[in-house]
Amino acid sequence: MIHVLPDVRELLTPHRVRPGTPEVIEQRLQRTGLIVLEGLTSRAAVLDLASRVMTITPHRDSDIDGLTTLRDTGRHEQRAGYAGFTGTELAPHTERSGIPVPPRLMLLVCGRPAGQGGECLLTDGRSVYDGLFINHWKAAHALSQPRTAFFGGGVGAGSGHPGQVFAARPDGRVSVRLRLDGLARWSPLVQPYLGALRAAAVAHQLRLRLAVGQGYLLDNTRWLHARAAFTGDRLCWRALGEPTFSLLPGFVPDLQSGTAAGASRSDGSTPIHSGLVHGWPNSRS
Repeated sequence: MIHVLPDVRELLTPHRVRPGTPEVIEQRLQRTGLIVLEGLTSRAAVLDLASRVMTITPHRDSDIDGLTTLRDTGRHEQRAGYAGFTGTELAPHTERSGIPVPPRLMLLVCGRPAGQGGECLLTDGRSVYDGLFINHWKAAHALSQPRTAFFGGGVGAGSGHPGQVFAARPDGRVSVRLRLDGLARWSPLVQPYLGALRAAAVAHQLRLRLAVGQGYLLDNTRWLHARAAFTGDRLCWRALGEPTFSLLPGFVPDLQSGTAAGASRSDGSTPIHSGLVHGWPNSRS
């Protein structure tokens, strides 16, 4: 199932669902923002676990029980914002990035694997942020400025939301919000850095091939998710919602450059946490 380097093997080793799993989930998400699971072999089992760890949030495409069935319908190839219902590759993104407050948690479970492809591709937003901050300061700074991105706005996708990729909080934590498809629009201030952003998001991906009953639960304000293209009748169930336990948003940066976010820099550039407002105009036009 797993083909990863030893330093992330523990992170992606599946935990078998049992009565004490909600407590394990709470601990793992508070520490790493991600847990891989197994033993969820039916839709009812997925719904039961989701109901124990989150208040399920209905989605545009969810069924009456709150779960969304994801498969290649053969009808959504040309519809922006519906790539999850095709067999095409999905770029790294935040679930429901186009609404003011995206759901905190996303649970995805495999009901039937693809004939070929379809691996889950997971990126820790902290790795992207830290890497850009240390190695590409100007990109990290620009992508942290308010109103430099506009996510969503497609038919059936809500009115969209102006924001930024990295949002710093007063307590020093940082949240990530991203999409890289046709429903993302960018301020000229950040357009020169989109290549570096995409490269970083892909470079830090962890590849996870799910078998029947396996899945993952992630903090949607920290982890980006994507999917490899696939063929065959792949089927997954997804639940979105708010945690029933305490979970601080985002992540604490792990910067090893000796310069913390918000500190003055020798080159005189403005810190990420400066609060400057640049970029996206008030109008969506």
